[in-house]
Amino acid sequence: MKIACIVVDDEPIAREVLETYIDKCPELSLAGSCATALAAFDLLHSEPVQLMFLDVKMPGMNGIEFLSALKHPPKVVFTTAYSEYAHAAFELDAADYLLKPVTYERFLRAIRKVLMTGEGHIPAEKRYTYFRVSGKMLKIEHENLTYVKAVKDYILLRTTTGSHLCHMSMKAVEQLLPTAEFTRTHRSYLINHEHIQEIRNTVLKIAGEEIPLGESYREMVLQKLLSKV
Repeated sequence: MKIACIVVDDEPIAREVLETYIDKCPELSLAGSCATALAAFDLLHSEPVQLMFLDVKMPGMNGIEFLSALKHPPKVVFTTAYSEYAHAAFELDAADYLLKPVTYERFLRAIRKVLMTGEGHIPAEKRYTYFRVSGKMLKIEHENLTYVKAVKDYILLRTTTGSHLCHMSMKAVEQLLPTAEFTRTHRSYLINHEHIQEIRNTVLKIAGEEIPLGESYREMVLQKLLSKV
């Protein structure tokens, strides 16, 4: 099975070069190509991706910030004209760091390295998650996120300072947030344990609001809370 790749670079020519290399390499397939971290975020949550070729300097969020924001990133090969970011890249477990202009021979060496290292390890849990809100990437600290509510094709992120509407599924949110801190209480609700103020039979209270506690979720919620006592 081929490795599904995406290219993230704000320079059209740089994207074209990598797309050509990927097309020539029998082990790879191109799942998508984009010019910003914001577009890459959407792509990563819509397509199965095992490898990302990522530029460092891009408008908005740069490549280092973007990789740092991902909870479960794919393997990453940085492609950049700037050597000074190499240390930061390898601190984030980058598979390789290619300086532009990238030759096909150097590209193949990076692919061999990716194939040899396999999936790699998952970084430690982060204390924040980025969400796409109103056309920008919004960083939300986990401790400030009280609950998440499904609203048709959107989710409502309720924080200690306000609310934000985000176009994504509840399943996608569950995959982004750490299970040690967040639990489903209902098919439409995901809550932060630390903000629970009161639990009754079919309702719990968070930040002064009543949140439904579904019968099929009740036992799991109570087990998680008791394990913290």
